Amino acid sequence: MAVPDLDLARIRAYCDAKVPAHLRDEARVEADPRGNSVTIHDCRPPWHERLTEWSRVPVAQLRYEPATTGWTLYWADRNSRWHLYEDLDADQPVQVLLDEINDDPTGIFWG
Repeated sequence: MAVPDLDLARIRAYCDAKVPAHLRDEARVEADPRGNSVTIHDCRPPWHERLTEWSRVPVAQLRYEPATTGWTLYWADRNSRWHLYEDLDADQPVQVLLDEINDDPTGIFWG
């Protein structure tokens, strides 16, 4: 089972709201679903004239568990390896994870 449509819509709305529309040529926050997980990336435009692709830095990964219909939050280290975010219990509603990412009490997501 893939990620529920309503939860994916909430995640995408969160990402869209992170950067005002008039600044999206300077920064974007994107959600990429894959299987039972959604990865949130901080995206920036090419910083050098020879570059054409936007850079993408993983911020958080939300993993859905169909058996419990709950979500678990992960953070990426400097090598883009995922680690369980231990300050929040597993199997939470998706909005709880988005609030935690937004509030970022540990500074692990947005710095």
